[in-house]
Amino acid sequence: MSSDATVAAVDLGASGGRVLTGRVGSGRLEVALAHRFANVPVRVLGTLHWDILRLYAGVIDGIRAAGREGAISSVGIDAWGVDYGLLDATGALLANPVHYRDERTRDVLPRVLERISAAELYAATGIQQLPINTLCQLVAAAGTPALQQASRLLLIPDLIAYWLTGSAGAEVTNASTTQLLDISTGQWATAVMERVGVPARLFPPLREPGERIGDVLPDVSAEIGLARPLPVTAVASHDTASAVAAVPASGRAFGYISCGTWSLVGMELDQPVRTDASRLANFTNERGLDKTVRFLRNVMGLWLLQESMRAWAAAGMQIDQDELAAAAIREPPLRYVIDPDNPAFLAPGDMPARIAAACRAAGQGAPDGPVQTARCILDSLALAYRRAIAQVQELSGQHADAVHLVGGGVRNAPLCQLTADACGLPVVAGPAEATAIGNMLVQARALGSGPGDLAGMRALVRGTQRLTRYLPSGTQGQWQEAQDRLPLL
Repeated sequence: MSSDATVAAVDLGASGGRVLTGRVGSGRLEVALAHRFANVPVRVLGTLHWDILRLYAGVIDGIRAAGREGAISSVGIDAWGVDYGLLDATGALLANPVHYRDERTRDVLPRVLERISAAELYAATGIQQLPINTLCQLVAAAGTPALQQASRLLLIPDLIAYWLTGSAGAEVTNASTTQLLDISTGQWATAVMERVGVPARLFPPLREPGERIGDVLPDVSAEIGLARPLPVTAVASHDTASAVAAVPASGRAFGYISCGTWSLVGMELDQPVRTDASRLANFTNERGLDKTVRFLRNVMGLWLLQESMRAWAAAGMQIDQDELAAAAIREPPLRYVIDPDNPAFLAPGDMPARIAAACRAAGQGAPDGPVQTARCILDSLALAYRRAIAQVQELSGQHADAVHLVGGGVRNAPLCQLTADACGLPVVAGPAEATAIGNMLVQARALGSGPGDLAGMRALVRGTQRLTRYLPSGTQGQWQEAQDRLPLL
């Protein structure tokens, strides 16, 4: 390991973006926020889009701010999966990327499965059936002028990297979320593309984490005010892949919950699991750092609370989220529970009303006001985590001694405690900035300044970051009774 390196991590999430700096070296991992910016989708003529140019401007401002804090040796970009931008033959963006929550894919899955069976698709890609997957988005977009004119498809972090460097590619951990990557070969699943009518010509060469994408272009460098060439490094660019790389576990006997707008619940494996039981349980096999497999299940996550907060704010209620969580935990437990993965909760809208309707449909009555609604959300998420942690162990044949909860959800202490209670396992919460830290560690390794393997990366996180341990309270019977009330859980 050479001397310390300072790197910048661009972390784009569904509700906002950040640029953080990290100083990484022997026994050293220091993280600081350089810039934060909003990510606000825009609906135009009935279609929900990402405001990608505003996000790019936020990235530029963030790299500039990071440079003001001191010289940086590399930049890495991570973001959410499945969404993409289409470029024409000149490299120009044809349209703002469509948001995965847009309703264009609502009825697409049956059309996909008419062309290729669910079993064949899972055997080839190992990816769960979700209407938000890139495959479904492209089938929904068939025949549109943008798709017909497109010469290249770039996933969100690859699109930002292209604008910074002029180099087009697809980093593999994010590419695996598309349902168009062959899980056996690690290459694009061109046979699947042909079956479903997706043009293979759109897909760029694949990249592994740690590869140098290129230097920031001269005109961009001048805009930022950089004094010397700045390389952009491919990281584990799917945000969950970076977060899992920074899980501070010792050994492999752990489950994880990457908890943010979405919650990704699973285990890290050496080989994919492609059994019928795994497919029917809707578990997915996504690529992780160093060719590991992220065997996981998507849970709707803190989106339920975030969208509820927006609805209450629109109604004129000024609610502090931390105070709400503290009040919610004092409510009677498990009185109202829902299935967070009900498709009714996917799109933006009046989330409290949808939650109330789901509770009434389950014969539970309905929560009264924000505090009871928040308690319903917290209990329901913990129940969903309980089910996923139990299933991932059964399906993988791998045992978990603890659950590591990383991401923004670690700041919600009631949720962390309820997760320990529901799962009947210790929960180790932290770090909150796991995604950015995983991003930084890959860059540092590429520069020769960080640990050389996953175990070393995790040991560095364990030794430098604040972690909180939550122990189960022995209420397993209550949680089982609540789970039995909702067969879908």
